[in-house]
Amino acid sequence: MFSSTPFVLTFALFLTVPLLFLIAPQILPPKQQVPLSPPINELADLSLFSKATVASTSSQRSVHSRLGTHTNPKPKIAFLFLTNSDLTFAPLWEKFFNQNKNKHLFNIYIHADPSATITPPTGVFENKFIPEAMKTSRASPSLISAARRLIAKAILDDPLNLYFTLVSQHCIPIHSFDYVYNFLFHNTLNRNDKRTKQPFSIFPNYRSFIEIISDDPNLLDRYNARGDNVMLPEVPFERFRVGSQFFTLNRKHALMVIKDKKYWKKFKLPCLNLNSCYPEEHYFPTLLSMEDPEGCTHYTLTNVNWADSVDGHPHLYTPEEVSKELVYKLRESNSSYSYLFARKFAPECLKPLMEIADDVIFRD
Repeated sequence: MFSSTPFVLTFALFLTVPLLFLIAPQILPPKQQVPLSPPINELADLSLFSKATVASTSSQRSVHSRLGTHTNPKPKIAFLFLTNSDLTFAPLWEKFFNQNKNKHLFNIYIHADPSATITPPTGVFENKFIPEAMKTSRASPSLISAARRLIAKAILDDPLNLYFTLVSQHCIPIHSFDYVYNFLFHNTLNRNDKRTKQPFSIFPNYRSFIEIISDDPNLLDRYNARGDNVMLPEVPFERFRVGSQFFTLNRKHALMVIKDKKYWKKFKLPCLNLNSCYPEEHYFPTLLSMEDPEGCTHYTLTNVNWADSVDGHPHLYTPEEVSKELVYKLRESNSSYSYLFARKFAPECLKPLMEIADDVIFRD
């Protein structure tokens, strides 16, 4: 006959073992606390940003004292090219840079996606690729990181870089270099303004040209793209902004960008709703709007046509559209100043643009 004794003992043991874990959890091995480390690329970025910050801090006063003297260079514009393909319009930009008599009023830096096959440009663009470049992708924080790397390299490279203009491979100039240079360095804020007592006030109080919009109808969806209330407490919804990813920042604001950790830790979070997530269009406007809104014009200098956008992309100009009338139209702005750059142009536009470069584009 089958005996129930082994079954009873086994069942009792089955009940007892879980109870032991419940009443005596100290017998379990302690959990290992594994520290979360940032990705290797972020560690490299932090190192670069730190070097640029230290270098800028140590050179600020000497640079400011030398500006405008007869024995030292004038302030410069750092042109930051962000690309994942060939610089199709390099010949047009080369003509733009060669328009000015003084060849030492600008510097060029290129962040090229290393995963893309890109033909190295020549002329003024030769050897201008920054070695710190990393892979970028649309609608991701990688575009923010790329822009920050470009800014940091420009700050570290030349203390006379006082303006930082971000453009893409699809951007073109629509004024001469001299026009751009004179416009930027004559648009200063009131020197008697109380903000001159703030850090970095030893630099001329140049304006930053960055689009900052607070009434976009899609702002709430974009704010919650990473999850409901994830941006809190650093970025409340009423302070969240949107704007063009292409800007021209003064040195003060460029330093703010590479020194920032408070807002970056929010904007680098992965998006849950990719259809509403464009970090590069929010990080810079939000950061500067929260830190120094009066120091920004709230306008961009790069004209873009969103009238017939497709899949989140602006209008792409074709060769048939290129004309002097188009150039004049692209210069028109809702503000008191003219647009200096424009996008987005198809590669095939290079030929007709070169044909009108001297007589239209660079004749102000």
